[in-house]
Amino acid sequence: MRDMFLRGGPIMWPLLLCSMVSLTISIERIVFWWKEKRRRDRNRLGKILRQTEAGDYRGVLQDRNERKIEIDGLDFLARIIISGLANRDYGLRESMEVAAEDEIEGMKRGMDILDTIITMAPLLGILGTVLGIIDSFNLLGHGGIEDPKAVTGGIAQALITTAAGLTVALMTLIPFNYLVAKVKKETKQINKIIVRFEAAYRNGLEKNDHDT
Repeated sequence: MRDMFLRGGPIMWPLLLCSMVSLTISIERIVFWWKEKRRRDRNRLGKILRQTEAGDYRGVLQDRNERKIEIDGLDFLARIIISGLANRDYGLRESMEVAAEDEIEGMKRGMDILDTIITMAPLLGILGTVLGIIDSFNLLGHGGIEDPKAVTGGIAQALITTAAGLTVALMTLIPFNYLVAKVKKETKQINKIIVRFEAAYRNGLEKNDHDT
C-alpha cells in the first residue's frame, strides 16, 4: 500500500488529506447524531406540549430555568419550542423558525466540505493521471520506443491517482447521502412539532381567556 501510494506521485498527498478530512467529519457527524438520539425524550416533549395546551406557560419556562444548567441536554425539538415560547412576544412562529434555522445549520455542519471532497477527489485523481501521461509521453519523445515498458509502466502508475480519487469520492458519498437524508427527516419532524406546538399554544390561550 505504501509503495502504491508513493508511485502515485505528489497528487496522492492532497488525496490523502481529503480522505482524512472526510473521515474526521463523518465520525464527528455520527457522534453528533448519536448524542441527539440520546437526548431525545418523548415524555419530556409531551409534558411541554400538555403544559402549553393547559396554558401553563410559566410552568414550562420555570422548568427550563430551574434546569438551566442542563438546557444543552435537551433535544433540538424541545430547544426549538422552548425558545419559541420564551420569545413569543416577538412572534411565536417567527421565534421557533429562527431557532429551527439555527438547529438545522448545526445539523448541516461540515456537509459542504464533504460535498466539495466528493467533487474534488476525482478531479485530483484525473489531474494526477494527466500529469503522469504527460511524463510518459516525454519519456517516449526522448527515448523513442526502445523501452516501451517504461512508457506503459508510467501510464499504469498515473492511473493510480484516478483510482485513489474515485475511492475517496465513493467512501465520502456514502456518509454524505446518509447525512443529507437524516437532515431532511429531522427537518420534517421540526415542521411537524412547530405546527403541533402552535395548536397547543392557541388552545392554551383560549383556556386562559376562558378562565379569566
